[in-house]
Amino acid sequence: AKTALDALPIVWDEGPNAKVSSADIAGILKAGLDAEQAFVGNQNGDAKSAIAGAAKKVEAVYAYPYQNHVCMEPMNATARYTPDKCEVWVPTQDGESSFAALLAASGLPADKCEVYKINLGGGFGRRGAFQDYVTQAVRIAMQMPGTPVKLLWSREEDMRQGRFHPVMQCKLTGGLDASGDLTGLHVRLSGQSILAAVRPAIVEKEKGRDPLSFQGLATSGEHAFGYSVPNLLIDHAMRNPHVPPGFWRGVNINQNCVFMECFMDELAEAAGQDALEFRRKLMDKYPRNLGVLNAVAERIGWGKPAPKGVFRGLAQMKAFNSYVAAAAEISVEGGNKVKIHRIVGATDCSYAVNPAQIDRQVAGSFVYGLSALFWQECTVRNGRIVQENFNTYDSMRIRHMPKVESIIMPTGGPIWGGIGEPTICVAAPAVLNAFYRATGRRIRSVPLKNHGIQLV
Repeated sequence: AKTALDALPIVWDEGPNAKVSSADIAGILKAGLDAEQAFVGNQNGDAKSAIAGAAKKVEAVYAYPYQNHVCMEPMNATARYTPDKCEVWVPTQDGESSFAALLAASGLPADKCEVYKINLGGGFGRRGAFQDYVTQAVRIAMQMPGTPVKLLWSREEDMRQGRFHPVMQCKLTGGLDASGDLTGLHVRLSGQSILAAVRPAIVEKEKGRDPLSFQGLATSGEHAFGYSVPNLLIDHAMRNPHVPPGFWRGVNINQNCVFMECFMDELAEAAGQDALEFRRKLMDKYPRNLGVLNAVAERIGWGKPAPKGVFRGLAQMKAFNSYVAAAAEISVEGGNKVKIHRIVGATDCSYAVNPAQIDRQVAGSFVYGLSALFWQECTVRNGRIVQENFNTYDSMRIRHMPKVESIIMPTGGPIWGGIGEPTICVAAPAVLNAFYRATGRRIRSVPLKNHGIQLV
């Protein structure tokens, strides 16, 4: 079937985006960093005035790329159609969405349709809201009534027809007073909205705003910002290129944690203060954020001399109603060869039913987060995604994996926190902050392979 497909003389209508490149998209986002119109996600006081009157102004621009889910099992489904019944066997994260796709594609009533959920070889968000592979399998099966049809995408199809982690840039501007205290902070996000593409009704209800873009930076709720800043403005200039975005493990906390936690280190340095102590002064109203941060700092030995040639970094965030933090120890050889010796991760998820499973989720999320940090980027050329297999979109190997120490510290409360997604976000900024201490190089865009930096 694949050989026959390759032999077909297909002529594509490439549409209006046939010449779009990654550089074009980056230019659109860059313009959004200084645009007048933006959707406010978190605000108190007058950040712009506070920054304008500050004794010292600190500014940085960060960027985060498109990324692919790269499930080990490509998208697939098996369908059997007759005018009286249609059945689908599918590895899915959302059986209800698979059932809805089956109904829409077959045109049959619900009592004549059946979805059989089977084990999946990786999902990470790709097999949830997006059921294109189910739709395709049903439509093909309808051409051969009564015959079971198994659809299996090739790796190249899977990677170039994904629903990608959204592209985002961020300008952060902070104002410090003469004592080195943070008096004003403006965080301007510029980039893609997942909900505008996937759940437009939510964006319409929010009058054009995507609340999901502010994960980890929100005023309150499951992704609340964890610092007290007297004058704060966090806003989003929505820019939606043609590349379809999707939910990617952890979703927007991944880039937002890199932006915020690396910039917190930049602010601490500008203030002439220790990175941990600078954060602590801003966290008196956030005891659970502070609790996990203190836990990883104590375990990693923050404040005590590290082994010779070893450097440390920190990060923390609230995500999916869990409070998470990480502290990393790394060494760097030749200015670009990084070895991560250990990462300590702390999780306050309110309740811990299965501690062993939590440990595994934390370690697994660090694999995902560190793979994205060092290697993973989807670029666009002539309107298309360039990367089509693992030779151009790499992942961690076992030899790269650091020792992971998981601290589980449930504090109870009315709301249960998540496990599979929250801790992914703190690994990258913890390592980036440690890398700066090791080399003096502040990296503000990922993956690190673009800067000649290797994980060994």
